Amino acid sequence: MDFDIDADTAAIAEAVTRFIDREVVPLEERHRGIFGSERTLFEPSGRYVPQALALRRQVRMRSAELGYYNLFGDEALGGAGQGAQVMAHVQEAVNHRFGPGHPLVQTVVLPSPFTNGLSPVLRHLDVGVFKRYRDGITSGEKTLCFALSEPDAGSDAFAMKTRAVRDGDDWIITGTKQWITNSPYADHAMVFALTDPEAAAQHKGGVTGFFVDTCAPGFSVPRIINTVGHLGGDTGVVMLDGVRVGDDHRLGAVGRGLAVAMDGVNAGRMGMAASCLGLARWALDQAVEYAKVRKTFGVPIADHQAIQLMLADSAIDIYAAKSMIQNCAWRIDADRATTAQVSMVKAFSTEMLGRVMDRSIQVHGGMGLTNELRLEEGYRFARVMRIPDGTGEIQRRTIARQLLAGRADL
Repeated sequence: MDFDIDADTAAIAEAVTRFIDREVVPLEERHRGIFGSERTLFEPSGRYVPQALALRRQVRMRSAELGYYNLFGDEALGGAGQGAQVMAHVQEAVNHRFGPGHPLVQTVVLPSPFTNGLSPVLRHLDVGVFKRYRDGITSGEKTLCFALSEPDAGSDAFAMKTRAVRDGDDWIITGTKQWITNSPYADHAMVFALTDPEAAAQHKGGVTGFFVDTCAPGFSVPRIINTVGHLGGDTGVVMLDGVRVGDDHRLGAVGRGLAVAMDGVNAGRMGMAASCLGLARWALDQAVEYAKVRKTFGVPIADHQAIQLMLADSAIDIYAAKSMIQNCAWRIDADRATTAQVSMVKAFSTEMLGRVMDRSIQVHGGMGLTNELRLEEGYRFARVMRIPDGTGEIQRRTIARQLLAGRADL
């Protein structure tokens, strides 16, 4: 394997970061009155204020106009078709350069497979139907949400209770989804529901995916779920009360919805891991620079062995995560089986980021407890990342099952 970054990949990453530097960060600064405090960023209900939503839309559409927004979308859907290795490098580069605390960067310039842009799940939508929605999605004008989890069905998707019942050429969907990112703002939802409860009870399928307009009668988002340290945000509860959707809006075959969903989940896990790697590198950079200038007992704290050990441990973590991500991305691009590897990468990278952020705060001492340097925000973000897209415990279960079945090629 050659881990050198080729010139084209480097140029893509440089172009994206230059765009963020030139247009996105200044936009955040000009609207510091909105983005400077969560009290001005969110309405009392927890939803983004209209000005913030308009700015997010502006950045999405500008990113799409310049060709960045759909870099990793499937070519068959109209995307640029860049592979996992390019995606990993670009996500790492962006997060390393800008760090946490940029509300117009994360999942806006480069979309999440669950919320914006050309999600891999859309490959399973009827071609004719997709064409009707394609322009809105690729331009960044319209956004998506991925409605799989439920109040009693997170890691165990087969435990879902949302039902879809056939009615002529339509399906009628009834149920509740929870922890659904971007649901308060999405124009379309990828909804997964039971169509054969008996098969689902035996873990033999029985779940089907549907592409649903969020303006359809019976579709609502009654509340926002505030997560760690936030007054509002992206995550909501979705209610489906007899939502009618045509059979031509089905995502893949009847009963095969979880296989369809995994297209989005696996892409999301790789993107999340690469983002965590970039943020960890950013955090270590902050710690190294601070250690050089902060003095105690007459010398820079970088001279103290206790500080050196924390810096070294973070470097070890980052090097291990980078090696795993690069190897896994190479396997994906080579079309090799990666079920176990993706789970390893997701679990390790998200946990690694927590360790690195924690050490960086410790190196900074009291300054690390403020958010002047954005470390506190990075620490909260790191803690959250261990749960979405499958907890560390679920990843380990997947890894163990692949090992026991002889399918974990190490």
